[in-house]
Parts: sequence; C-alpha cells; structure tokens
Amino acid sequence: MPSALPAGDPAPPDGSLPATALAGLGSRPFGVYVHVPFCATRCGYCDFNTYTAGELGSSASPESWLEGLRRELDLAARVLGAPPAAETVFVGGGTPSLLGPDGLAAVLDAVRASVGLAPGAEVTTEANPESTSPAFFGAIRDAGYTRVSLGMQSAARHVLAVLDRSHTPGRPVAAAREAREAGFDHVNLDLIYGTPGETADDLRASLDAVRGAGVDHVSAYALIVEEGTALARRVRRGELPMPDDDVLADKYEQVDRALTEQGLTWYEVSNWAADAAAGCRHNLLYWRGADWWGAGPGAHSHVGGLRWWNVKHPAKYAGLLAAGTSPAAGREELSGDDRRVERVLLELRLAAGLPLDVLDAEGRAEAEVAAADGLLDPAALAAGRCVLTDRGRLLADAVVRRLT
Repeated sequence: MPSALPAGDPAPPDGSLPATALAGLGSRPFGVYVHVPFCATRCGYCDFNTYTAGELGSSASPESWLEGLRRELDLAARVLGAPPAAETVFVGGGTPSLLGPDGLAAVLDAVRASVGLAPGAEVTTEANPESTSPAFFGAIRDAGYTRVSLGMQSAARHVLAVLDRSHTPGRPVAAAREAREAGFDHVNLDLIYGTPGETADDLRASLDAVRGAGVDHVSAYALIVEEGTALARRVRRGELPMPDDDVLADKYEQVDRALTEQGLTWYEVSNWAADAAAGCRHNLLYWRGADWWGAGPGAHSHVGGLRWWNVKHPAKYAGLLAAGTSPAAGREELSGDDRRVERVLLELRLAAGLPLDVLDAEGRAEAEVAAADGLLDPAALAAGRCVLTDRGRLLADAVVRRLT
C-alpha cells in the first residue's frame, strides 16, 4: 500500500458509511485485502507500509496486530450491514509468510467469521521464498488458501543485492515447485526489471528461471525509484543511475516476448497468465472498480465510490480498535468525473480494454487520434472498445492522459 496517505475528509469514529456508498452493495464483486506490516528486513526499493522488529520494538507485535485485525473485520461486518461474502481475499504486505501457517490460518478464519467466504473464493497470500517450506505450503493449502504469490524480483545475485533482497537466487523457483506439489494450481512469481546494473542477459536468466518454475502467472514491474527509500538516496548520491525510460521499454518488450513464448498471455499491462482461470481475480476487482475492504495498518478500502485509508502504525491501529474506534485516518467520496477518470486509468490497462462510451466527446476524438498513432487497436475501436496495442502498452500512462 502507498507509504503516504492522501489528503481527505475525517472519517467518523464508528466507521459508518453513507447510504450512497452502501447502495448497490452486493451487486458488485466484493473482496477483502489484509495488510501484514511485518518484514524481517527492509528492501532498499520498497516504500510500502512495513516495519522490522527493531523498528517496532515492544510497541506492536503480530499478536496485537491479529487482534486488531479481528476487531476491524468485525467492524466491517457491522458497517456493511449484511455484507456480501468475500469472493476474493488477498493477504499482502510486508511479508505475510512471517506469520507462519498458523498465523495465516488465523487470518482466514477471521475473514470467515466476519464477512464470510463465497463458494469458490480465491484466497491469495504473498510470501517471501525464504520463509516458506513444503510443510508451510501444505498447511496453508489445508487452511483454505488457493493461490500463492512469491517475490522473485531477479535470478541475478548482484541485482538482488542492489534491491537489498535477502533471498538466494534459486529459492523462488524451488518454492514455486513446492507450492505446486502441495496442491496449489495457481502460483505467481513477481519480477522487477530495470534495476541499475541489470543486463539483458541477467533478465534473460530470470525469465528462463520462471520457465523452469512452471508457474501459471507472472507479474513484472519496472523498477520505480520511490522518494524516501534507500535506493532513492543512493541514486541521489550518484552511486546508482536512475533507470532509463528507453531501457525500461526494451526490457518490457523482452519480458513480454519471453512470457508469450512460455504460453502466458498478458491480461493487464504488468501481468501475464496461462489462461483466464490463472488471472488474479482480486486484482481484477481493483482494476474494474468493484468493492473491497482493506484491513490492517495503512490499508485502503473502496465501497460504492467512497475510498478510505487506515492509520499506518501498527500500535496506533491496534490501539484505536481496542478502544472501539475505527482505524480509518481519512476518506474521500469520488465524484462522477473522478470515477470516470479512474475507470479509464485502470480498465485501459486490461487486455479487454475500455468501452468507448465511457469517454466524453473529447476523449472519443482523442481515441481516434491514438488509434491513428498506433496506440489503440483500430478494429477494436470500430467495435466500440479502446484496446492498447503493443506500442500502446509501452505508453499506457500517456494514452490515459490523452483520453481523460
């Protein structure tokens, strides 16, 4: 989740939502995001809301966080009234696997006891390969998890060193195989490309390792140097170069070619899957503007055009909930135009594209120009949808700006 909270209106202490937000609840997909704020070490590129044990000291613990989580999920059930059962659950962070299988089972039990799980729900946890094992995967599979997302980033040791990643290069592939052997049909590997010092051969080795892992989903993201991170400080001091946009574009094309050859198809600009069943349903819920409750320190939520976010520090989070108060730090109600712009921003990234009629007259005119420039598929546009071409994917943000 973002490290900085946006400005917004104060949230009511009881966490109540306006009737306008609750209208239509259940007619849209509903999911639950759980933020685990704990990490063994801090990666140099990461600006997520995470804390090491040394940073927290005695002010918070996994136990106090879990008790706060149970209270927040109970709050969610009260605020939503008769909440729809969660169609997706995504446990992210941070490093959820640090909770161990018992802790992750307790998280899922808390979701079941509050809002409930829909039949066939997708239940994902992120995991650091170093904090997993065959026994770990078997236990969380038995607990009800259906999908695992493993942080790989790179197969090159020197690239991992720049990122301050603690895992050994071969461990993510081994962990992916262990997850498959434990019965997980859906396993994702996360890649980061464009790290200073990464060569085309380094990236090729990472992609070859992905092939050997036999996963059905890959997420690949260009390295972003986030302000306030150790990596940003190194770049500012001149120790490392800022990633070059042209180099990042070349590496994106390298990733896309390799994954396509492996039988994976892009369904979102940064995500490839073996088939529709392998796509991450929870992330699709975000990209399609559905409803979700984000539980945990710093987590963001969205229901019916209302967005809110929790306080960041785990101790403050747990303390507010222990006092019977919502942990929400602020919220904002999206206007009709805000929601339209966000829909363009998110849905245009999908391979299915965006309905042309979402755009206003100026946006539709710009879509015609974008198609003439090779950024949108002309045939899809003629059929009423804005679909990015391969070149358009490289310039997706620029296309969004043109259409909005």
